[in-house]
Amino acid sequence: MNTRRLITLFLLALAAEISAWPQAGLSPKWEELTSADFTQAISRSQGTCLLPFGILEKHGPHLPLGTDLLNVRFLSLSAAGREFALVFPEYYFGQIFEARHQPGTMAYSLHLQLELLQETTDEMARNGCKKVVIVNGHGGNEYLLPLFAQAQLERPHDYLVYVYWPMPKEEGRPPVKDKVNLHAGESETAHTMISRPDLVHADRIPSESGEDLARQKLPPEVYTGIWWYARFPNHYAGDASTATRELGEFDAKSMVDGLATALRAIKADQTSLRLQNEFYERSKHPLETKP
Repeated sequence: MNTRRLITLFLLALAAEISAWPQAGLSPKWEELTSADFTQAISRSQGTCLLPFGILEKHGPHLPLGTDLLNVRFLSLSAAGREFALVFPEYYFGQIFEARHQPGTMAYSLHLQLELLQETTDEMARNGCKKVVIVNGHGGNEYLLPLFAQAQLERPHDYLVYVYWPMPKEEGRPPVKDKVNLHAGESETAHTMISRPDLVHADRIPSESGEDLARQKLPPEVYTGIWWYARFPNHYAGDASTATRELGEFDAKSMVDGLATALRAIKADQTSLRLQNEFYERSKHPLETKP
């Protein structure tokens, strides 16, 4: 498929996404709202806001540095068109130390990652977001985000943090041919064919290998921070040549459906914040806690 055709399909998909937004004229994009519209959007969203969390890192020889960010924000905006929620602007201040050797990577110190994320969610809550849903688009945040969510119990907050991992359903999914299919491989390339087809450089795929070098000889129960570099020093894991729009379209619909469903459940959740407040109160007097 030529570039012109891909761009046309992208623009049609974007137009469909925009037309699906609530008819009250409110954009779900935080940065596009006036102050008055923002107040209305907080009310319409029932204080539920999405924080799509990406990263800036190499994605093989063929995908843009912001692949995770582009894909997760596309997904979040699409879901917000189905179940209205405010969507925070581009956020890419996560864990990516393992890609510091590759051009274009932005790897912030760990203390800054945690402090910035805390201040961001605090500020979102101060502006009425009492349910902050972090939608993770980057595998390197696998441990960072649960740690952050758990750390909310350190001191009282008047809002709740939810962490959501978009995952496509398996039933009816087109077969995946890529045996590795981790980073910039078949699935991620297929997803970018939907979110930003104009940025997929399929002709560059053969220029690098995404083979697993398996250079560490350790039991699977042993973890080291260098594990990713030991396996995929090119920061490319898989074979993107097998990617198809069919897979991308299926996964996009599946993940948008999943996030929209999660948003409805989160809006209806009246238990978690109550329990969090109960925990804060009881943690002040642990000796009074009854079995």
